[in-house]
This record gives sequence, structure tokens and C-alpha cells, in this order.
Amino acid sequence: MALDYTYRIHMPHRTGQLARVAGAIAEGDGLIGDVNTVNVGRDSSVREITLEVTDHAGAVGVAELVNNLEGVEVLWFQDRALLKHEGGKLKIEATQPVKTVQDMRDVYTPGVARACMAISEDPSLASQLTMIGRSVAICTNGTRVLGLGNIGPVPSMPVMEGKAVFYSQLTNLSAMPILIDTRDVDEFVETVIRIAPGFGGIHLEDISAPECFEIEARLKEALRQPVMHDDVHGTAVVTLAAAIVACRHAGLTLEDEVVGQIGLGAAGFGIASLMLDCKARKVLASDPNEGSHERARAKGIEITDMQTVMQEADVVVATTGVSGLIKPEMVRKGQVILALTNPYPEIEPEDAMAAGAAFAADGTSVNNVLGYPGIFRGALLAGAGQINVQMKLAAAEAIANLAVDNDLVPKVLDLNVHEQVSNAVREAAIESGVAHLERAPVGL
Repeated sequence: MALDYTYRIHMPHRTGQLARVAGAIAEGDGLIGDVNTVNVGRDSSVREITLEVTDHAGAVGVAELVNNLEGVEVLWFQDRALLKHEGGKLKIEATQPVKTVQDMRDVYTPGVARACMAISEDPSLASQLTMIGRSVAICTNGTRVLGLGNIGPVPSMPVMEGKAVFYSQLTNLSAMPILIDTRDVDEFVETVIRIAPGFGGIHLEDISAPECFEIEARLKEALRQPVMHDDVHGTAVVTLAAAIVACRHAGLTLEDEVVGQIGLGAAGFGIASLMLDCKARKVLASDPNEGSHERARAKGIEITDMQTVMQEADVVVATTGVSGLIKPEMVRKGQVILALTNPYPEIEPEDAMAAGAAFAADGTSVNNVLGYPGIFRGALLAGAGQINVQMKLAAAEAIANLAVDNDLVPKVLDLNVHEQVSNAVREAAIESGVAHLERAPVGL
């Protein structure tokens, strides 16, 4: 996995010095990104150069090569990801700052008692008079974190903080990581149920399969808040959007095509299920883990082997975690192939295209950040007690319709995208009869 490092370098301020440094960086297989001038003096300058390197040993090697240049010194070099995580990525701030004694009387004693009594008399007011209506709990036990596996809840915290950052920045929702230190399904479910009253929605994240399916089903049954496992449903929504756009590029119509899903873990099962929900003609799937087959068959997904998937599917989605699994000779002319394993896909898009695919992409652009913030915001704006199929399909269609030119999906940091997804989900909740608008928060 490539890493980004920033180097602060002191060098002579003479013609050609930066070129010498760049040459040493190239010799160490570093790929130059940003170059910022920190200071320029009569005889010397200091610049910060950001590089992509293969690993920490590669970063050290680049530093040694640069230090070997006459008159050049690496003052320091740092892993940018670790720098960005110093002190964490979240904090809690007041929406009603207290600047005067009257402010104190309003937001705390004695005024707070009136808000408490109002909620006691009409519990639906909690969404309007507290943060509950615009808050989401991001719950994990850290048993399936990214491609890192079962690293536990505390090491998963940077991921949960990152999720919360996007909730805040993109949809103005307050999200709080909840780390649950248990692998026991009963304990996990009981913990979430007990903390649920303080949140408008429950976002499940990085929980291993098959436990994640039971946990989600039981929480949906027990809670009045919307519950969604993002690895299953958020990923499926964005993948469906990408597949719709890819089919447009390839001159296909998803509803008329056979979809093949390679890998039936949490994400793969969610994708295959949503493909059926959007009326794909047929969905085939393969997975060496037979434990996933019964669940897929119950949904209507046809189980077969990978060779058959590649031979019969017009649209192939792969979420196996195995890079290079799809060989060029397996590709059928005219197929759409979405090989989504990161950082190294089942087949490189350029190799798939060279083998005859009509359209191919990897997982770098299929990011579930395009989905979950707007999905939850739309659900909360509708006061919905669930996130149903109609809401997910509406989100996928909104995302697909916002992709422009040759892009597979719209820009992930475009606030308008998340606003449109929220609106589409809210309308779908209302139309499908799961909205309770009296629960909708104020000021979101």
C-alpha cells in the first residue's frame, strides 16, 4: 500500500538544487506531489516536499539519498496520515455558546427544566429540542476493519472518526463513534439498544460476517430509529449507482442484463441483493465460502462458480479482497467490470479494457462516503423508523444522475450531491409510508 510522506528539506539556494533533490527522490522510487516553499534566504532555502512511497523503509531510503547530496539536509520527514490524526479528528462543540448570565439561564438552569418537562410530556419534541434528531451513533466492535481484519474496537477508532467527519462536513449531522468491546452478538445488540435513546440513527460499521447480518436484523426489530450496516447497504447503494452509470457508458440497460457478483461477504451480499431489488434480469454469484450461499439463495441470488459468472454476466462486480483474481482471458467482450477490492483490484481496469470489456473501473472511485451521510440525513429528515429498499434505490438513482461527463460517480466532496441524495431519500421515505414527519429535527 502506497504511503504519503512529507519531507522538510534544507538546500542551497542556487540554480539546479531542486532538480538534484528531485533526482535523488526518483532514485528512491518516490513520486513527488506537493512542493511548498517554507523559507528562502540569500544562501539557502527550506521546502516541504510531499511524496508517495511504497512503505516506511522506502521513506527512510529516500531520506538517506537526499541527505547524501552535498549541502542538502532532511530536517524531518513524517507520515502524513499520522500527522493528520494527531489529537484525533473530532470534538464536541456547542451550538448555543454561553456568553452571558442570561444565556446560562436559558440553556441551563433554570431554563433547561422547561425543555426537560416539554419532552417528558411529548417525547417527539426530543428531535426538536435536543441533538437527538440530528445525531447518529457509529457502532463497531472492530472485527472487520477495512482490509485489516479483526484489529479490535480501539484501533478502529480512526475509521469511525473519519466517518463522523464526513457526516458533519457533508450533511451537518453529529455522529459519535461507539466502540463496543465484545464479539458476542447478544452483548453487542444489548449495548446498542441501551445507548440508542440518545441518537436519531444507528450506523453499524466494520463488523464481521455473518454476525453483522444477525446484529442488523435484531436491531431493526428492536429499535424505532433507522439502522443501517454501511458495509452492506451504503456500499451497495454507491456500487449500484456506479453500475447504472457504467452501463450507460457501455450502451447497456441494467434492468436487461445479467449481473454477476464475485464474493458474498457483507459488501458482496448487499450489492447482489440491491441489484435484484433494482430489477436486474438475473443475479449470479460465486463465493468459496458455502456459509454465505443459503443467505444468498433465500434472497433469490443464484449460486454458481466464478467461471460461469464470468461467462454469463453482462455486468461483473467483484469484492473478494483477492487482487489479480480475474485474469484477462476470463473477460468477455462487451462486459462491464467493477473490480472493487482496494488498493489492488481483482483486475486492473486497463487490463480488462484491453481484454474486451466495454467499461471497467476499480474501487478508487466507488466510495461509500457518497452514500451513507445523505441516506441517514434523508431518513432523519423524514422521521423514518427504517431505511428501506425504496430509500436505498432512490439514493442510488440520485447519485447516478449526478455523475457528469465521463465520471463513474459524482465528486464525493460536492455538498450538492449529498443534499440531493438526502432529498431523494426523504421523498422515498414519505412515498413508501415509513416517514413520521413529527419526529423530523429542526434546523438540519
